[in-house]
Amino acid sequence: MSAIPENVQRVIVLDFGAQYSQLIARRVRECRVYSELLPYDTPVEKLRELEPAGIILSGGPRSVNDSGAPMISPEVLELGVPVLGICYGLQLLSKLGGGGVGRTAKAEYGGVRLHVTESSALFSDVPRESPSWMSHGDTVLEPASGYRVTARTEHGAIAALENPQRRFYGVQFHPEVRHTEYGMQVLKNFLYEICDIVPTWTPANIIEEQVARIREQVGDGKIICGLSGGVDSAVAALLTYKAVGDQLTCIFVDHGLMRKDEGREVEEAFRGHFHVPLVHVQAQERFLRRLQGVSDPEEKRKHIGEEFIRTFEEEARQLGQVDFLVQGTLYSDVIESGTRDAAKIKSHHNVGGLPELMDFDLVEPLRMLFKDEVRVVGEELGLPEAMVWRQPFPGPGLAIRIIGEVTEERLRVLREADAVLLDEVRRAGFYRKLWQSFAVLPGIRSVGVMGDERTYAYPIVIRAVTSDDAMTADWARLPYDLLERISNRIINEVPGVNRVALDISSKPPSTIEWE
Repeated sequence: MSAIPENVQRVIVLDFGAQYSQLIARRVRECRVYSELLPYDTPVEKLRELEPAGIILSGGPRSVNDSGAPMISPEVLELGVPVLGICYGLQLLSKLGGGGVGRTAKAEYGGVRLHVTESSALFSDVPRESPSWMSHGDTVLEPASGYRVTARTEHGAIAALENPQRRFYGVQFHPEVRHTEYGMQVLKNFLYEICDIVPTWTPANIIEEQVARIREQVGDGKIICGLSGGVDSAVAALLTYKAVGDQLTCIFVDHGLMRKDEGREVEEAFRGHFHVPLVHVQAQERFLRRLQGVSDPEEKRKHIGEEFIRTFEEEARQLGQVDFLVQGTLYSDVIESGTRDAAKIKSHHNVGGLPELMDFDLVEPLRMLFKDEVRVVGEELGLPEAMVWRQPFPGPGLAIRIIGEVTEERLRVLREADAVLLDEVRRAGFYRKLWQSFAVLPGIRSVGVMGDERTYAYPIVIRAVTSDDAMTADWARLPYDLLERISNRIINEVPGVNRVALDISSKPPSTIEWE
């Protein structure tokens, strides 16, 4: 069941395995054009059925000259719609058109100056010279028949080609990354001028359409939704409640591993503000018992996940016959969990968890949206700002920000320290500028001096990062005076802490979370 209105113009991004493929789809949506990311060998019949207004061929790690290199069916190029090839996609267009592709003496990686050499609709309002981002070993050596070169790099290599008669365009650089200064303008030129798409799509457009689809799917059935406190499950629940009202019951399993006051905020929002039927399960002691003596991070995740499922099952059974389960599955979850043709990056609980163990049909109203788009829908539905803009929070909660065994005392220390950190980050106006900011409690103690007496207490580590999508992240350069206030408050206000440290590692090689 599609989650978008049927009459929306769409662009299909065919994925050849590039690290930036998902980013291309997101950038197209930022241009207010709906996009979908599909495997490179999606059957042409399926593409024809979707009636795309344009097709983008992504980059990829392979060489088009490799044996068994990913290819599209030549029929894709006969659909009569504009095509934009990016990096590998450019080389593929050239190869299929009879052009020459191969290695050069100088590969290009990183920042390279782009020189526009010919007038082109693709480079409308783009300066003759500008910064761009390259990541390739192969390049087009000889343009295919019907193509002309419209841009080169500072080293003279071909950076863009086009066959305007067939509306085929290709760029060797990556317009989707921020390092390409006029990359968004290039994408807009392709979408608006070449594909003739009117930029009217927004995530909020799907609300009424999805409400109607949920009603059609569910009928008179009974639905449950597992609330986590995060924006995804909250928005999915509110969309479903808007569709079917009291046929929905939300189950909020409070495992005691959330941040300060989050359980109360969830209950107030859903039961008090939206009047959604809610079962608030106080399961803190149950989860602490399950985690007793457990220090390995993967074991923690396993125990918390299993205990959550058991608790959820018990509460669901008490509701009688339940037909449907609402999940806050996002488009990024679907992509990252792998498709028939895409490598599996990681398994997401929304894609491969509860449904395998419980006999429900799934309702997934957010399945075609990215996280930033879900926030727009949440705002449109009236979800409180604190929930809409909550930074990503792991399902196992504070348990994986405590290194070693999780105890009631250590949870108290971390929860209070984290609350101070977030309070100061918000006061300084940094909360929405950061991808994540949180406190970590290492499994050690250190010596300190407080009130002329020796202490032997916990250190707290501050972790704050900036990111677009969590696939890569850089440590945030927070002002020294802000760090000083955070440190002073944590040490003075949280009993059991005598030291604060700052994590200044990026991803990679580190991860954002510590466990």
